[in-house]
Amino acid sequence: MLSGTYTALMTPFKDNMLDHEGLLKLADFQISNGISGILAVGTTGESPVLTWKEHIEVIKSIAKQSKDKCQCIAGTGSNNTVEALDATKHAVDAGADAVLLVDPYYNGPSSLEIRKEYVSPIAKEFPETQIIPYIIPGRTGAQLLPEDLALISKEFKNVSTVKEATGNLENMKRTRQCCGPDFSIMSGDDALTFEMMTNSQIQASGVISVISNIAPKAVSEMINLLNQGKKEEAKKLESALSPLFKLVTVTTTEKTPYGDIVCRARNPLAVKTLMNILGMPSGECRRPLGKLTKNGLNIVLEAARKVQSKSPEIFKPASDFFGIDIDEKLSKSSDFEKFCYSDY
Repeated sequence: MLSGTYTALMTPFKDNMLDHEGLLKLADFQISNGISGILAVGTTGESPVLTWKEHIEVIKSIAKQSKDKCQCIAGTGSNNTVEALDATKHAVDAGADAVLLVDPYYNGPSSLEIRKEYVSPIAKEFPETQIIPYIIPGRTGAQLLPEDLALISKEFKNVSTVKEATGNLENMKRTRQCCGPDFSIMSGDDALTFEMMTNSQIQASGVISVISNIAPKAVSEMINLLNQGKKEEAKKLESALSPLFKLVTVTTTEKTPYGDIVCRARNPLAVKTLMNILGMPSGECRRPLGKLTKNGLNIVLEAARKVQSKSPEIFKPASDFFGIDIDEKLSKSSDFEKFCYSDY
């Protein structure tokens, strides 16, 4: 069973190329702040826009850097089972402790097909490696249901954890009901983690987090406190982190010549932009992700300034590790234009 805090690590770029030095710095930052593990090349790591060569390079680097320090999970999911099998072999050979299999996207297999034609063949092929299904129907248009997940976990002992990002508490409760007490539910949604871990019908054991890219120590401490049953202490940290949790997806209303529209800046755009602002290794997102709108950037800056003003200890580990002045970085308004579109 997995428990604790696992960071879905950003993939940093320089001039649109992999920033290997920056990647190792980000990993060391996580390790030095007590993270349980690192997820290499998840959605937050921009897996859809990496070549498979780059994909494997990142996994090898993180597996090597984390060895004997924390666990390494490798994102190896695909909408092609043969491709996922090949990626999983590369990850296992590189020394990854577990692999994360996102539900097959776009071609949209049924839950039955995901079980029989995707997760089960990979679990059977790699019996010594933990296989973690990643359920996020808002991204994939498909969903491995709790009933099928329970059937897999009973057949394969190496399927004992799920990354739950449905946003549906009833689905999570059903997962616990079907899979039993010895199955690990990991939150895939920072903002819901506290509820998932304190709800007696869900009993999540940790999080695969986006915000721990910036605040690994605080997120880890919150999770540790919750696993120790120290709910009130954990709630204080959850409140301090809350403005950052809201940045995983930034939704704004934008004016166009044809009327107002809703614009969603999806992960990792907003958090990677904040890392850029703070001076952490990051670089821009690869296309087709681009920049925030001005309204979106203002939301990011407001959240970061609120955290720095009320709870400066949240950003202190990043300040110390990377040698950055957080207040200075958040006040350089003349530099902010490059992080957003000039107009809609």
